[in-house]
Amino acid sequence: MRCSYHPGYQVALSPGHPFPMSKYPLLKERLLGEGVLAAGDILEPEPIRLDTLRLVHTGDYLDKLSSRGLSPAEQRLLGMPWSENLWTRSRLACAGTLLAARTALADGIAGNLAGGTHHAFADHGEGFCVLNDVAVAIRALRAEGAIRRALVIDLDVHQGNGTASIFEADASVYTFSMHGERNYPLRKMRSNLDVGLKDGVADAEYLDVLSRHLPAVLQAADADIAFYLAGVDVAGGDRYGRLALSEEGIRAREALVVDAVRRRGTALSIMLAGGYAATRARTAELHCHVFREAVGYARAHPQAARAQAAGAGQ
Repeated sequence: MRCSYHPGYQVALSPGHPFPMSKYPLLKERLLGEGVLAAGDILEPEPIRLDTLRLVHTGDYLDKLSSRGLSPAEQRLLGMPWSENLWTRSRLACAGTLLAARTALADGIAGNLAGGTHHAFADHGEGFCVLNDVAVAIRALRAEGAIRRALVIDLDVHQGNGTASIFEADASVYTFSMHGERNYPLRKMRSNLDVGLKDGVADAEYLDVLSRHLPAVLQAADADIAFYLAGVDVAGGDRYGRLALSEEGIRAREALVVDAVRRRGTALSIMLAGGYAATRARTAELHCHVFREAVGYARAHPQAARAQAAGAGQ
């Protein structure tokens, strides 16, 4: 399994800032150290081009990000201070998701060791999300003629409001968000399917709800590629989560999604999305599970990867 990563995914924030920037290198080193990934599996993206970003984001917003900067009010909404380094980092992570998607179409499964910035709207960022990497990747792939239809499986604890807004009127993209109903954002956008969960939901109920909805979602989407936002802020004790999944529950969730998507022959591209455990190292460890499950599936089903590669070459 190949994954996108760039050292520029991590930029400095002020001490005490809640966003766990260091989880990116920690995740990469843990996956390499365990042998889940090899050095040759790491793909390094270049910052995404502005004309590609314009497929989703407005010119005025991109001009602010690239030259004028964001106002204090816009930075408060984003939850991060604007800087040239943050702008470059956002373009790298966005490019990493597009690179992972192209790789998934060829290999069957691929990932980005970042991404899933689903609170970014066409004209502004919020909730630590500057650019909507999944939306940009989908629009770019469709512009290239690489896909007809796409599916977004968003299991971050927070609804993917930016993604839902961007694709609300686009029948070629099916958006599925399963999230904490009373959690951020308070004003939800409309996905094709939104499943709101009560505070405190734990493994058994969560996995039952997901297993009941996912087959119908895959059928309705009829997608060439699924983008999986594997947020681990569903874990019990997460700073912003309010759900109660155990580590075993998260790993079972990842296995369920990987198996369901790949059994249909749909390409699967994985992004991190959120996670705010007590330590950065703990957050990185929880993020590891989706890659462990994806690599395990790919190794157990090499014929599926060969079939995907044959289909991509036609």
